[in-house]
Amino acid sequence: MEESQIEKSPNEEFLRLMLRPLHWFKMLGQELHWSFVLGVVIVYGISQGLGVGLSKVSTQYYMKDEQKVQPSEAQVYFGLLQIPWIIKPLWGLLTDTLPILGYRRRPYFVFAGFLSMIAMLVVSLQKNLHLAFAMLSLMAGSAGIAIADVTIDACVTQNSISHPSLAGDMQSLCGFSSSIGALVGFSLSGFLVHIVGPKGVFGLLSIPAGLVILVGIMLRESRAHRLAYRGVNEKFLDAGKAMWTTLKCREVWRPCLYMYLSLAVSLHIHEGMFYWYTDAKGGPSFSQEVVGSIFSIGAVGSLCGVLIYQNLLKNHPFRDLLFWSQLLYGVSGLLDLILVLRINLRIGLPDYLFVVIDEAISRMIGRIKWMPLLVLSSKLCPAGIEGTFFALLMSIDHVGMLSSTWAGGLLLHVLKVTRTRFENLWMAILIRSILRMVPIGLLFLIPRSDPNLAILPAEMLKTKKGDDMLENGNLEMASLVDSS
Repeated sequence: MEESQIEKSPNEEFLRLMLRPLHWFKMLGQELHWSFVLGVVIVYGISQGLGVGLSKVSTQYYMKDEQKVQPSEAQVYFGLLQIPWIIKPLWGLLTDTLPILGYRRRPYFVFAGFLSMIAMLVVSLQKNLHLAFAMLSLMAGSAGIAIADVTIDACVTQNSISHPSLAGDMQSLCGFSSSIGALVGFSLSGFLVHIVGPKGVFGLLSIPAGLVILVGIMLRESRAHRLAYRGVNEKFLDAGKAMWTTLKCREVWRPCLYMYLSLAVSLHIHEGMFYWYTDAKGGPSFSQEVVGSIFSIGAVGSLCGVLIYQNLLKNHPFRDLLFWSQLLYGVSGLLDLILVLRINLRIGLPDYLFVVIDEAISRMIGRIKWMPLLVLSSKLCPAGIEGTFFALLMSIDHVGMLSSTWAGGLLLHVLKVTRTRFENLWMAILIRSILRMVPIGLLFLIPRSDPNLAILPAEMLKTKKGDDMLENGNLEMASLVDSS
């Protein structure tokens, strides 16, 4: 009898473990309403995770094979696709201050979905599309994803205020959906590009955009029948003034400066590496399917980075963790140098195995480096404008990535790395790896505080009584427009 119970216990534990995610989803659906949970899964998991996973590979092949651009030019064009994310605070202010037909979230989901859908169909169906029009369409598709991202973030923030005990669960839901979606998207991207081509994949991307429209239709949101639009402009300006006042605080601008510089000097030369992977005579000559599988392994590495940070590193001081992660990030860049110089073949490591290891390690370290910056950003947001100011901090990060992408493109151009010439690619990798060490000397800009403690002065963490904008924003993010 005791032996049967001992044998049965592991089975029960395994079944309970397998059913735990289902119970968790059910609990979130009951507490927050199923439309919100489904909206997070669609926006983060399908639109962002799956959609971005598919679009990254298809866009790279579209630029290389359809538009016939050079690696340095492709870097510039990829940087332009980040502009809609740079102006995220504008989308945040619009969703907070300007309701449409009495609704503050639903119309923006619908608009974002239609914008992305039309943009993807234009790129997919138009033959011999001029590069300028192709870039405008791709930027419009990126803008649709960014608007949907800001809008769902506002919904998450609003529900975090009304259900504070579930704030962590909501962030876990967002991260889990995004990671799984990216993994699936990268896994399928190479096969789909091979079967239907990059333009065919753009056509398929209209489906996630259509699902975002569905989010706008089904989302449960109360409608305000009487709106005072006359106060929208004033409150829009008040929010801008509050953000500027916060940015002038020493505890805020110093970490912001570090976040920008740490990203800007870590040059991106990914298009040079991509062209070498696929076109170089002495390179690996990877197929579309192989490239997609490499990115999918990278997504697994990124997910591992999140788990390592969550379970082992989240309580370490910001400065100490950033020192070691930035150091490892710079050293990991030298793996590309080993690959390009073909040293891996001399020691008996096949190209695919080496690239998979390189991608997994680089993505894992990059995620570990990124996570404390996200936590730090959340602690720099003052009371009342948390959502909008967090969007501003994320836009600063995107400006840093844009600078990194364009500077990397300039480096490839100076070193004459083209579609057919890769002799100096190793120099670009070496310069990039050295520059990745520079942020270590800027760590004095980061507070050496416990990540569980507040960073901002106490007065910035309290809602000001009598300040209508701050008070309403803290209680309910969507109530910046008077309904009386």
